Amino acid sequence: MVVFDYLSDSMQTKQYDVVIIGGGPAGMMAAGRAAECGARVLLLEKNTSLGVKLLITGGGRSNVTNAEFDRNIFLGKFKDATKFLFSPLSRFGVQDTLDFFEKHGMPTKIEAEKRVFPVSNSAQSVWDVLVGYMRQGKVVVQSNAEVASLETKEGRVVGVRLKSGEVVEAESYILATGGKSRPETGSTGDGFRFLKRIGHTVIKPNPALVPLRVRETWAHSLSGMSLSEAKITVFQNGKKQESKSGKILFTHFGLSGPLALNMSKGIGEFLQYGEVVIAVDLMPKVSVGDLDKQVQALFEGQKNKQVKNSLDGFVQALCIPVLLQLANIDGETPVHSVSREERRALVHIVKNLPLTVTGLLGEDKAIVTSGGVALEEVDFQSMRSRLYPNLYIVGDVLNIDRPSGGYSLQLCWTTGFVAGTAASGKK
Repeated sequence: MVVFDYLSDSMQTKQYDVVIIGGGPAGMMAAGRAAECGARVLLLEKNTSLGVKLLITGGGRSNVTNAEFDRNIFLGKFKDATKFLFSPLSRFGVQDTLDFFEKHGMPTKIEAEKRVFPVSNSAQSVWDVLVGYMRQGKVVVQSNAEVASLETKEGRVVGVRLKSGEVVEAESYILATGGKSRPETGSTGDGFRFLKRIGHTVIKPNPALVPLRVRETWAHSLSGMSLSEAKITVFQNGKKQESKSGKILFTHFGLSGPLALNMSKGIGEFLQYGEVVIAVDLMPKVSVGDLDKQVQALFEGQKNKQVKNSLDGFVQALCIPVLLQLANIDGETPVHSVSREERRALVHIVKNLPLTVTGLLGEDKAIVTSGGVALEEVDFQSMRSRLYPNLYIVGDVLNIDRPSGGYSLQLCWTTGFVAGTAASGKK
C-alpha cells in the first residue's frame, strides 16, 4: 500500500533531521510530531505498509486509550514503571490524546471499563488520522526498508544500516520497532537486537497479555461465549493466590478477554511452580445464598419442566449442559425431582466453574510482550537514550508492563509525542 511518494533507490545522506525506525503507532506519532515541530523526517518501515498491528488492535476497533483522568490512578496501572512515566504523561496524557484525535476529525466514545474507541468502531480511522498527520508535516516514508543495525561512533548514532547495505544518516534517530508480540505483523524483536548490540541492557521479552490454555475438553463447547462481568480466582496447591473481576471470553483453547489477559502474566509465573487451577465465578455480584434462593424460586415456578429447559434465560444457553454435567444432574430430570444436594451442587458450579490452566499462548497470540530496554537507561523527560544523546526509544521497545484497556496505545502516543518533540530540537 503506497502511503506517500517513497524515496528513490538512492537516498541522499544528511538530508533528514530525524530518522524513525518503525511505522507502528509510536513511530507514526513521533514522525508526525517531529515534522510538526519543523524537522525534516524520514520514517523507515520494513513492511509494505504502515501500522499493520495497529489495524488489528482492539479486535480491529483500536482501543486508543483509557479515559482514566486521575493521573495517579492511571500511572498506577504501569506498576514498576510508574515513576518513569510521570514526566511524559504530564506532557501528553489521556486528555491530550482525546483532543488530538478530535482535532484531526476522529470523534471517540467511552465504553465499559473506560475504554476509548473511535465512534466509527474501526482502527482504520486511527490509521487515517496518523497518516494524515504525517502527510501534513511532509514526512517521507520508505516502505520495505528493513534495518540491519544502528551504526555508532564516539558515543553517538551516526547512521541506520539497511539490509540492502545502504546507510541512512540524520541528526537524531527514534527507535519504534515494537516488541515481539504478533510477529506476523513485523514485531519480531528487531529493536531489542539493535539496542543490545550497541550496549543497552535489554530484559528478555516474554509474552504478556495472552490467552490461557486449559485442560478441560468441555470448555471447548463454550467457545464464543462472553461474560461482561465474571471473576477468576487462582489456586495453586489448594491455596488461593489472587482474584480479579472483569470481562472474559471462552475460546476453543480456553479463556481470553480482558480479565484473562490481564491475569496471564501472574498465572504464567505461578505455572513455573506447578499446576494452576482457576475458578470462574459466572455471577460474581450474587452471593451463594442469594443465588441458591434465585434457583429455588426458578425451580418453584417450573416444577414439571426438564431441568435443562428451566435454566434457559438464567444462564447462557451454551452453559447449561456444561453446568448440569459438572453438577452430575441429568438434564432430562424433571425440576421437581432435583434434590436439594443437586441444586446446591449446581449453585456451587455457577460460582466456581473449575478449569486447569496448562499454559499460556505464545508471542503469536500475545497482545504485548513484557521485557525490553532497561528503563534506567532512558531519560523519560525526552525519551532520550542515556548512552547515546541523539537516540530516542519509544513504545513497546521499553520494558513496561501494562494491562489491556487502552494503556498500550496511550504509551505509544505519549512516548512518541515526547520523543518527536525532543528529536526535532524543540523544547
